[in-house]
Amino acid sequence: MQYPVSPKVGPSRFRRFRLFSPILAGATLRERLIACLGALLAIGLTGVISGYLFGQGPHLPLIVAPMGASAVLLFAVPASPLAQPWSIIGGNTISALMGIIAAYFIGDPIIATGVGVSLAIGAMSFTRCLHPPGGAAALTAVLGGPVVAGWGFVFPFVPVALNSCILVGLGLLFHKLSKRNYPHVVPKAAENAHQTIDLPSAVRVGFREEDVNAALESLDETFDIDRADLSRLLRQVELQAAIRSTGKISCADVMSRDVIAIGEASEPDAARHLLLKHNIRTLPVKDPEGRLIGTVGLRELSMSTETIAHAISRPTVARPLDPALSLLPVLTDGRTHAVIIVDDDYRILGLISQTDLLSAVARLLPKEDDTIPAVA
Repeated sequence: MQYPVSPKVGPSRFRRFRLFSPILAGATLRERLIACLGALLAIGLTGVISGYLFGQGPHLPLIVAPMGASAVLLFAVPASPLAQPWSIIGGNTISALMGIIAAYFIGDPIIATGVGVSLAIGAMSFTRCLHPPGGAAALTAVLGGPVVAGWGFVFPFVPVALNSCILVGLGLLFHKLSKRNYPHVVPKAAENAHQTIDLPSAVRVGFREEDVNAALESLDETFDIDRADLSRLLRQVELQAAIRSTGKISCADVMSRDVIAIGEASEPDAARHLLLKHNIRTLPVKDPEGRLIGTVGLRELSMSTETIAHAISRPTVARPLDPALSLLPVLTDGRTHAVIIVDDDYRILGLISQTDLLSAVARLLPKEDDTIPAVA
């Protein structure tokens, strides 16, 4: 969020307040409120469930302190590699075990705390479950007092692993209900739809994976983002920059308006005739009310012997005012040949084919005369 600068406040003084600005990319107020609600429910229910299973009493802490830090990651940054289910469960459990081992073999608690956290980091790294609250779990195992000492080597499993499993289970349910992507799954990388060894057309131009590797090596830092997510983010940045540089060219400016379509009750032969007659690869299919319900092509029709209703594919749609270049990722995926432009009632307004978009992009390229500097 940006705040207006008072004329009486100098730029140098205002910059001090930037220390309090959010540092998480994409962090919105809605996301933070969802995180607060998720942590409230999950931590409370984790304590209640643990208490129900083992009863109330001083013999066992119902919920260990590191669960609070785990909840921050689980609900505030669910896309982080450090917040995934195995990271939470494995990281906390293994770290607590390292703390117990350090306390068992080292009498000096100060030395044991350092050794325990160090072993926890190493063990989490080797088992691919790095989780920052694991450091706190290791400290809790060393400095937990008589209660933790009484449980000994059971402590990493009860209550630490138990708490972690309950917390992750509640997190899975909460994120599913709130329609968030958890466990975080990176969308599958683009593949060549023609089953050749060429790279997909969408990634032949621009940076490549080796460029990302070289950049990470040159920066010599570790970033809290999945490697595949980083590449996906950079490609989206490229696309947004291209959309911005093209001005206000909308889908309505590019689309074909005389759209050839067919009804869902038509026979496959009628659909094939239209595809071949008009030399098109995608044929929109409408319901009796004239609303778009899908598309068919020759590939789909080759597998249908009845009505085309059995061959309909899910349509790719856009709105008239959407930026035309926003369709680039779709029309270069090797599978989609056209995007149907619809209104709010899903009635067909137009169609943008790969050829339509290519023609629009070609008009945006600088002319040869424009690239030659004028000579005074």
